[in-house]
Amino acid sequence: MGVQIIFTNGNLWAGKEEARNPGQVCLMPQGGNSYSYSGYTGTIAAALAANSEVLQFRFLAGTKTYALIERIEFEGMGIVAVPTAAGPLGFEAVPARAWTAAGSGGTRINPASNNLKLETPLNTSQVSDLGIATTGALTAGTKTLDTNAIGGVLGGVGTAAVTVYGGTSIITPGMLFERYQNGDMPLVLANQEGFVIRTTHAGPATMTYAARFGISWREVAAF
Repeated sequence: MGVQIIFTNGNLWAGKEEARNPGQVCLMPQGGNSYSYSGYTGTIAAALAANSEVLQFRFLAGTKTYALIERIEFEGMGIVAVPTAAGPLGFEAVPARAWTAAGSGGTRINPASNNLKLETPLNTSQVSDLGIATTGALTAGTKTLDTNAIGGVLGGVGTAAVTVYGGTSIITPGMLFERYQNGDMPLVLANQEGFVIRTTHAGPATMTYAARFGISWREVAAF
C-alpha cells in the first residue's frame, strides 16, 4: 500500500534523506510500522470439522492503537494422505471482536526481537497472539466471531492421488483478503480484536494435508 510522492530535488520523507532526480515519481509506503508473517500448518488430521480455526491473529493496543490488515493470503497446500471420498475443502477469514482471552494449541509465533518486522528499527509488533495449527483445530479462547467471513478460497478433492502438480492444485492459491490500492479500506483492528482463518467444510475422510498462509499489516497510532 503506498502513496505517490514527486521529488523536485533531494527531499525529506519520514525523517530520512531521499535523493531523487528532478520530477521523479516514487511509490513510498504509508505511515505506521509494517510487519509480515508467512507460515504453514503441520499435517492436519483427516476429517477435521467445519469451522475449525487453523490460524488466529489477536491484537492488543499500546503505543499503536490500530492494526491495519492489508493482506491475508492462502499460499497453497499439499496433500499428505489421499482421500477416499470426494468433497469440498476451503478456508475463510473471519473478524473477531471482544477477544479477551487468547486461544491455544498449535504453534504460537513470538513477535519479539526483529521477528515479523519489515525494517529493523521498528518497534516490536503489538500482536499479542499469533497461532497456527499443527495437527488439529486451535482452541478458540474468548472472543466473538462475525457472522460472515470477509474472504475465502474454495476447492475440492477427488479420490485419487495427485501425481502431477502443474495446474492440478485442489485449492488455487489466492487472497482471503487484500487492500493494496490507494483508498481501499483495510481490516481495522482495535484493542482486543483480530481475525481467524477457519475451514469452510469438514475435511474429506482419510485425507491429511498441510497449508500455508501469509499476513501483511501495519500498526498505527491513529486512523
